[in-house]
Amino acid sequence: MKNKRFLKRAIEFHGHLGPYLVLGLKAGLYANEILGKDPFKMKAFIETHASPPQSCFVDGVQFSTGCTLGKGNISIKESSGLKVCFKKDDKELKLIPKKKIMDELESLPSVKEEWEKFALNLYLKESKEIFDIE
Repeated sequence: MKNKRFLKRAIEFHGHLGPYLVLGLKAGLYANEILGKDPFKMKAFIETHASPPQSCFVDGVQFSTGCTLGKGNISIKESSGLKVCFKKDDKELKLIPKKKIMDELESLPSVKEEWEKFALNLYLKESKEIFDIE
């Protein structure tokens, strides 16, 4: 599995394994790859529901990028959808989970094991399989 230790630490940080945590992790890791990881220069602008499970996405972004509410370089806007825009210097990266991924996620039964299985499968996917990228 891709970096099992990283995922374990993220789960410890967040409190449990779930698909929205993993979506946030994958978004942040991809932003680090494209823009270069810098928890002080990078900013994350997230649009999501303000309550779980969707808001768990925020913890994934915080954990993977180092953008935090305390540093003021992450912001959350209430929205019915889910997307994130990362900015660093003069570069910008927008990520929106693919409709297919969100449809699969929304059709999952409310069973912890199913959500964890889906989350692990997401973690193994490439970012380009998960997100529409701008």
